[in-house]
Amino acid sequence: MGALRLTSLRLRLVVVFALVALIAAAAASGIAYWINRDAVLTRAQDAALNDFRDSLGDTAGSVSRRTSCDELQEAADAMANSAERYEVVLISRRTGGPPCRAASHENFTLDDVPRTLRTAVNRKREVDAANPAEYHLYWQRITLDGEPYLVSGATVIDEGGRPAPTGYMLKSLAAERDDLNSLAWSLGIATALALIGSALLAQAAATTVLRPVQRLGDAARRLGEGKLNTRLQVSGTDELAELSRTFNRTAAALEKRVAELSAREESSRRFVADMSHELRTPLTAITAVTEVLEEEADSLDPMIAPAVGLVVSETRRLNDLVENLMEVTRFDAGTARLVLDDVDVADQVTACVDARAWLDAVELDADRGVMARLDPRRLDVILANLIGNALKHGGSPVRVSVRTGKSGAVAARGAAGGDELIIRVSDNGPGIPEDVLPHVFDRFYKASASRPRSEGSGLGLSIALENAHIHGGRITAENAPGGGAVFTLRLPRDASRLAPDRDRDPDRDPDRDSGQDGVRDDAGTGTGGEGDR
Repeated sequence: MGALRLTSLRLRLVVVFALVALIAAAAASGIAYWINRDAVLTRAQDAALNDFRDSLGDTAGSVSRRTSCDELQEAADAMANSAERYEVVLISRRTGGPPCRAASHENFTLDDVPRTLRTAVNRKREVDAANPAEYHLYWQRITLDGEPYLVSGATVIDEGGRPAPTGYMLKSLAAERDDLNSLAWSLGIATALALIGSALLAQAAATTVLRPVQRLGDAARRLGEGKLNTRLQVSGTDELAELSRTFNRTAAALEKRVAELSAREESSRRFVADMSHELRTPLTAITAVTEVLEEEADSLDPMIAPAVGLVVSETRRLNDLVENLMEVTRFDAGTARLVLDDVDVADQVTACVDARAWLDAVELDADRGVMARLDPRRLDVILANLIGNALKHGGSPVRVSVRTGKSGAVAARGAAGGDELIIRVSDNGPGIPEDVLPHVFDRFYKASASRPRSEGSGLGLSIALENAHIHGGRITAENAPGGGAVFTLRLPRDASRLAPDRDRDPDRDPDRDSGQDGVRDDAGTGTGGEGDR
């Protein structure tokens, strides 16, 4: 039997079986012991009392008040020679003299007889229809020096109807006690054997019952790990077999449903990716035309200029949306890859802000020389979205602080030595409503239904979060006690453990070559999260 957990079902079954067997065996043994004890003691007691009564009537009954003490002693010795092997004390009330006492053995005296028994033996009762005799035989079980005895006494009536000698008998019950002790030991051994047998039976029963349950648990665990083709071998027609059949039917239905959902998801993802790629060609042409129109805006008819400006802005917005959709599609498909490089975080933040002409609106609190091994392009995307979102909804000045610290959670996901990079972006705006906080990173989430349209795509913060996750980090949003929103980015300072075989020359990265991660160095790309809150 292997080691059992204190809370395991097997141990509980064994304990229950053992307790039931122990209670049943103890009850049966107790009943058997008391029945045998009563039978043994009653048999020994009745035999001794009957013999004492007969012997007292035959031997001591012939002793009169004029009998000498020697004759009384002979009568006591004669009674003690009975087959029951008891000791006797006779007391004769002699005429004109003190009472005479005769004991068959010096170890038994009148002092050994309980006072209550002597009182009952010497008490004369009135003779009537319900009581034909003046004196009666009384008995009592006592213990002397740790040994059990039966003591009895009676007063004999002589031929003249007068009280003759009074006799007391002391019978040892040591033999009966030894027999009962042997019986108790036998019953105890039987109870212990029953307990051991019940434990073995419980173990066998538990194994029979729990083996299918264990197989079912293992199958459920494999199913939870995504192995949807897991099935159980079913044999028999009992409840466990029916449970296994139910599991197999459920697993089959789940596998079919997941396959359908996966096919639909793959189809949707492929559609979005194909649509995005297909849109890029006409968008390129449209973008070229809008750029020309924008350059000629000053020479256009004043009635047409606003329309041209709207076309230009919406074309840029549509281009950003397509790029963001392609990025989201890569994250969903799991094809997004890290291209790691050693970067100075302060320089990276400064470059991000400078490229988008935000230097006047952003305050940077970062020490030079804080190095991290990250994907600089994806870090730029994260920073652009967080800072752009703060400028759009919180207003300037936006404060960006860079710190380092320790985190077991990040270390578990790949931070070297547990070091992590902490970047906080805070603004001076009204903050984020409490009901919006849980949804700020949701795709296309709008804080207000009254403004479903915004300049951003509604994907910026979700893309920033995905880029943090691919580094093994995370982003949290909260409201500062003094007002304003605070976004905290936590990244491992060395993400190489997450992609040991993906750290390659950016010039040979297929994502970069194909333009799939084409986030441009302008404000329009990094602010896809303006509409998120």
